[in-house]
Amino acid sequence: MIHIKDIAERPSKADIDAVSRFSPATIHEAQGRRGALSSRLKPVDYRMKLCGPAFTVKCAPRDNIMLQLAINYAKPGDIIVVSAGEYEEAGSFGDVLANACLAKGIGGLVTDTGVRDTLQLRELGFPVFSLSVCIKGTVKETIAAVNDTIIVGGEIIHPGDIIAGDADGLVVVRRQEAQEVARLSQAREDAEAGYIAAYKAGKSVIEVSNLEPVLKAKSLVVDI
Repeated sequence: MIHIKDIAERPSKADIDAVSRFSPATIHEAQGRRGALSSRLKPVDYRMKLCGPAFTVKCAPRDNIMLQLAINYAKPGDIIVVSAGEYEEAGSFGDVLANACLAKGIGGLVTDTGVRDTLQLRELGFPVFSLSVCIKGTVKETIAAVNDTIIVGGEIIHPGDIIAGDADGLVVVRRQEAQEVARLSQAREDAEAGYIAAYKAGKSVIEVSNLEPVLKAKSLVVDI
């Protein structure tokens, strides 16, 4: 017997807001270059962003019955994260289900299979990140798990982990690490602002990045 489960522990709004202030690239670097999902997973529109708790679901390839159940039971703000076997030749989600998500206030979709109706998805503005775009339809046959730990884009995703995405890609943050990751992300942004200020003040990239001892150790010879 398979049970439909809710997320056991959702991150607080404060934790989600803290993480959402930063880009996935900054978060990835700040948390020790961890958590980046495969670069093959991209938004259907570069302007799309998402950040929220992962509502995880497993689907069989070319089968979206469990995705529809996930949409039914997800809460406002949840990001539905689908593990469907990295199967590209299926359009498991489109404008009709996007409207169902919007009506419920769901925060976005991440799936390692295909989607379709991308023109309408862009017009709706519902954030969708997918492995592919494919017009081929799906069946509704195979029952599987909701809110179990899954692997998507090469990363382990636990229900309630925070998923953040923008035009560059996706990153996962463990729920219990959210505030520390936000602190480290802010420190990284502050440091980068200092680098930019230094460049504008006329310093070279070698000076700003302190590359001289590194280059000397590697016996670099400059003939320019």
